Amino acid sequence: MIRGLGAAACLALAMSAGPARPDLPVEILRFSDLKGWERDDHATALAVFRETCLDLPDLTWSSLCAVAEHEQDARRFFELFFRPVLIGGNSPALFTGYFEPELEGARRPDARFRYPVYRTPPDLIQGEPWHSRREIEEDGVLRGRGLEIAWLDDPVDVFFLQVQGSGRIRLNDGATLRIGYGGKNGHQYRSIGQELVRRGIYEPHQVSAQVIRSWVRRNPEEGRALLHHNPSFVFFRELDQLPADKGPLGAMNRSITPMRTIAVDPAFVPLGAPVWIEKGGRAPLHRLMVAQDTGSAIKGAQRADIFYGTGKAAGERAGRIRDRGRMIVLLPIETALALLPEG
Repeated sequence: MIRGLGAAACLALAMSAGPARPDLPVEILRFSDLKGWERDDHATALAVFRETCLDLPDLTWSSLCAVAEHEQDARRFFELFFRPVLIGGNSPALFTGYFEPELEGARRPDARFRYPVYRTPPDLIQGEPWHSRREIEEDGVLRGRGLEIAWLDDPVDVFFLQVQGSGRIRLNDGATLRIGYGGKNGHQYRSIGQELVRRGIYEPHQVSAQVIRSWVRRNPEEGRALLHHNPSFVFFRELDQLPADKGPLGAMNRSITPMRTIAVDPAFVPLGAPVWIEKGGRAPLHRLMVAQDTGSAIKGAQRADIFYGTGKAAGERAGRIRDRGRMIVLLPIETALALLPEG
């Protein structure tokens, strides 16, 4: 959902930066090394891969995309043209989840809907520090500028809408408004979950989105200060042309797919690349995903955010995910071999 970088910047970074840094170990695996590979639905993964493949400007990928458009045997396609590459595999992967919220709101403020969702200010320069979250919310630096897209009834919902990066707002006039990432204020993202742990309020394994919501609502004054601990602030844009049956837009400016799209760090994993994940935890998941999104908190070669879908149920599932495992990126054969020291 482009949570931290614009689509053009993400794509440029993915194509200009190498998929691995020299100081990280790189290991080329066999497909037989991937747990559960033979049992996955490769055809569904290929369909998702096609959604963004043609947007990749690199010639190596472009030739594979042309083949993918007409390929009937999905598993054969991946096994014939790619190699599984484990980057930074001496540390376990961390998997979290995200979703597209559905919220109630209004086009104009009233006694109930009092908390604005803003579009990007024209004087903001992407990548440069602007006003912090505290300044925006307490000092009213955006008030009276006509930048409000909609109004919500809960400041906690506004905060988590920014964390997710997109959403659907059911307006009080019966219409539904879809919004997506428009920009950010240039401040570094800080985790309020980690801050609750640092303060000794919760243990790391206890923290989830639901726990944070509950704590902030039980402690309104301290909760507002806690939200201000994260100075990063996200702005939105209206997505008028996005069909209701399609997922939100990811970092490649294409709709993403529940349980097949992941957000990655494009400094290590090229956007658009297939990625095999082996997630542990209470609900283990071994599946071929596609790296179609990014996030401010998604940093490192073994780090991914799994897109769980739209609405409350998806949010509850996503909020419980904080599991270990490993992720293996599928790279074109020549690209994979070039990462080896002798390559």
